Amino acid sequence: MFIPMTTQSTTSLSSKIQVLLVEDNDINRLLMCDYLRYHGYHVVSLVDGEDFFETLDCVQPNIILLDLKLRETSGFHLLKKLQDHPIFQKIPVIVVSGLAFQKDKKRAFDLGARQYLVKPINLNELHNLIQEEVLRSRS
Repeated sequence: MFIPMTTQSTTSLSSKIQVLLVEDNDINRLLMCDYLRYHGYHVVSLVDGEDFFETLDCVQPNIILLDLKLRETSGFHLLKKLQDHPIFQKIPVIVVSGLAFQKDKKRAFDLGARQYLVKPINLNELHNLIQEEVLRSRS
């Protein structure tokens, strides 16, 4: 169950959260980065999945925001590979994708995604889901 927090407690929690954003669309990536940084998150972004696992090692994010349609690889492939790593599979993943079909959502959930947002997304909803998933993973 998600309990709404005050702005102060939300900002305090946000400032401690490392987000890894994987999004190939420049406008979407910049918009989400700016929004999340405004709310106090530490954001590292990637254009594709080429350096995904190296970045995971360096950044050690609390949460991953993942597009499914990337230039060099697919988000589905990255989700599957995450499940093969005992340490990385514990990191919550929120899929942010233009793929709206139920079969795509089911596949993402079967591969370990915790949430699924279809573009265009509501940034406030994204912020709330990040808070919820990070709190859940810390429990």
